[in-house]
Amino acid sequence: MDEIKRLTLPLSQEVIDSLRAGDKVELTGVIYTGRDAAHKRLVELLKNNQPLPIDVNGGGIYYVGPTPAKPGRAIGSCGPTSSYRMDPFVEPLLKQGLKVMIGKGPRSKELRELLKQYHAVYLSAIGGAAAAISESVTKCDLICYEDLGAEAIYRLEVKGFFGIVTYDTVGNDLFDEGIKKYKKI
Repeated sequence: MDEIKRLTLPLSQEVIDSLRAGDKVELTGVIYTGRDAAHKRLVELLKNNQPLPIDVNGGGIYYVGPTPAKPGRAIGSCGPTSSYRMDPFVEPLLKQGLKVMIGKGPRSKELRELLKQYHAVYLSAIGGAAAAISESVTKCDLICYEDLGAEAIYRLEVKGFFGIVTYDTVGNDLFDEGIKKYKKI
């Protein structure tokens, strides 16, 4: 059985560079939520030389629109959304030190090249497991863009948030590896 790497955010560059496609990880620490509308606003701030409302340096963004919390819970269901929609907005955030992106589905070739250039990784969260994922969230605070509803940016404190490294800093691609293995069967 493969070992699960237990990591605490923010991550050092040494840790990021040690991760390889296929590695299973459990994250503890702070991650932020954000989808395409929020990403567009973040990039606009950077274009106008304004500071970001979140600290992405060494940290992570989870592509999710969480549902309201049930009584006694920090958050409602919080399953990943398709990540390709964020691709046009990623480079300015990578320049700010973003190191981990979490979502579902494949990303563009251009994005994969940016991960190599900026030494960052993309993790896949398990689609369809939104209720289970929510159990790893111990605290959820609205940070900004309340007008976006579930697509606002939230600060999540997580413990044992599971993901699989899908694209790493050297260009390995878990989707491509899976397809090659499937074709051999």
